[in-house]
Amino acid sequence: MSDRSAPRQISFSNRLIALALAVSAVLATPVHAADSAKPTGLQTLKALDSKAPSRRQLNVQNWKTAEGARVLFVEARELPMFDLRLTFAAGSSQDGGVQGLATLTNAMLNEGVKGKDVTAIAEGFENLGADFGNGSYRDMAVASLRSLSAADKRTPALDLFADVVGKPTFPEDSLKRIKNQLLAGFEYDKQNPAKLGSKALSSALYGSHPYGTPSEGTAASIPGITQTQLHDFHAKAYTAGNVVIALVGDLSRSEAQSIAAKVSAALPKGPALAAPAQPDEPKAEVKHIDFPSKQTHLMLAELGIDRNDPDWAALSMGNQIFGGGAFGTRLMTEVREKRGLTYGVYSSFTPMQVRGPFTIDLQTRAELSEGTLKLVQDLLTDYLKTGPTQQELDDAKRELAGSFPLSTASNASIVGQLGAIGFYNLPLTWLEDFMQQSQALTVEQVKAAMNKHLAANQLVIVTVGPTVPQKPLPPPTERPADQPLGVPEH
Repeated sequence: MSDRSAPRQISFSNRLIALALAVSAVLATPVHAADSAKPTGLQTLKALDSKAPSRRQLNVQNWKTAEGARVLFVEARELPMFDLRLTFAAGSSQDGGVQGLATLTNAMLNEGVKGKDVTAIAEGFENLGADFGNGSYRDMAVASLRSLSAADKRTPALDLFADVVGKPTFPEDSLKRIKNQLLAGFEYDKQNPAKLGSKALSSALYGSHPYGTPSEGTAASIPGITQTQLHDFHAKAYTAGNVVIALVGDLSRSEAQSIAAKVSAALPKGPALAAPAQPDEPKAEVKHIDFPSKQTHLMLAELGIDRNDPDWAALSMGNQIFGGGAFGTRLMTEVREKRGLTYGVYSSFTPMQVRGPFTIDLQTRAELSEGTLKLVQDLLTDYLKTGPTQQELDDAKRELAGSFPLSTASNASIVGQLGAIGFYNLPLTWLEDFMQQSQALTVEQVKAAMNKHLAANQLVIVTVGPTVPQKPLPPPTERPADQPLGVPEH
């Protein structure tokens, strides 16, 4: 399953995204901001590279702008900078049958505004020591700004940002260039077994649901998208009523209110867009895609949960033990460490606006693929039957608690957390509640939640690799005779 925000690429079945979401969601705890002296004399963001901010405690403030935008703000005085993130319900689930429309619209935001082309926009941010970022995903599209907080830098950076996000011109020459980038990416994907499998898995799991179609569009859909369609999508999806504004940094409440009001007023006027419908339950199936390779990609999935599900803490903990971490998980211990069958094997829940996927991903030697697939299925069956051990649960809780000091390591991580809280309409105390719920979990609660939402016989499975005679798996041992292949293919 893959999303591409031109020219970026993401895969929502990729464990790295799920891990990043889990770490971001689990770790930060909102309490009161610490006071510190404001540094002075900083002329460029590059000067911040060697200055790690001290751990700070957070006080999340929130309000709505006159146009209806929700705002979440954390004052953080450690460094003379601020991070601003706009999160719109403008991902590919809002494409409306025009596959790739959301991706193209977001990718084109900084390609032109009145009086400035893409080069002038980039130079404008650079000359102010500011950074602009954007991206498009299944549920959401984002635009972000990092700037120095001094008024002489902040004001012009915000003016440019407001034009880029609120009044893009979508120039035809840039549209042609980005279309060509996407089309070139589609050609590359044909030679990438992971991409082929990801798209096939998404389609099999979600069918005609918006989550089942490629976020980046297809070679058939992209060429026909017009400048008018981009303008229309922007006017509908990039509205003040459809955005969450997250702010973190060296700002007072009144300065944050002024920034939010400026950005909100610059956006088109309009209401929030409705979330997509819940997907239908898919039928279990196994699909093989023949591909010339020494290894076979194995991708297993079933529908998981949405972001507001009350079982998320238990499922996150259960997944962490089964396959959500690195070494020490059930999957890594049994598949890699004891048998040397893979370089890495991971599982993840990706909760979204509606039911996101639970996935297991790995690749193994082609001649051992059938046995490895059965082993993974048996491991999931056994885990659902027995649940985690008390030792596994205690270790996972300790690991979570030990990671807590990293939770406020950067403004960027905090602003992302605030954006998610606002976008998924979670309570302001959600991060703290999540940590407390996780630490209080019992073995039986984790087991019950995993069995409530997963069934080993309901997996949708896609394999990508050559059709070759199969060999029996080696027996488990503390020192496998065959070590994993060095680097995963593609």
